[in-house]
Amino acid sequence: MRHLALAATLFAVASLSPLAPAQAQQAAAARPPAMVLTIPAFPDGTDIPPQFTQAGENVEAGKGTSPQISWENVPEGTQSFVLHLHDIDVARSKTSEDQLHWLVWNIPATATELPEGVPENSPLADGSLQTSASGPYYRGPGAPASGPRHHYVFELYALDTKLDVTSGEDGFADRTKVMEAMQGHILGKAIYVGLFKRPS
Repeated sequence: MRHLALAATLFAVASLSPLAPAQAQQAAAARPPAMVLTIPAFPDGTDIPPQFTQAGENVEAGKGTSPQISWENVPEGTQSFVLHLHDIDVARSKTSEDQLHWLVWNIPATATELPEGVPENSPLADGSLQTSASGPYYRGPGAPASGPRHHYVFELYALDTKLDVTSGEDGFADRTKVMEAMQGHILGKAIYVGLFKRPS
């Protein structure tokens, strides 16, 4: 009886297996393509050029020029975007919180990029708001020359809503409010990583 049961099981598995590849292909075709983030100034996972950091020429401390950032394959139903740039190698004030370099929220759903050199102040002309650890502008990477390269993570979120969050004077408090307001509204996410430490 055991042999008969085993034979029946093997026959059932063998009879179903030819369908598996076709089913997998159908499932893959039904899934929309993942959202993709691109920064033309440097390949994903490589060094960020100095002109987009605090080591650039004539850059004030805590500031910098933002790189062009573009994206595609936006999820259906997207109502706004949030861009979050942070240095994940920093443990701020002895906590699990890392360094905030840029947070832009309520980017219009029609947008496909942020241009190079986004101006200071918040809100911006398109209605989006921005902040950082330094103020309402992009804070370029600034890891010290004495240590290893830091990992700067650009995260783009597609949301099914606009966020009812205003920008205040504390970028970290703003980030907390934005991240809390995003919960339950994220349709897609894409990341891009840059490395940097100041020249010796």
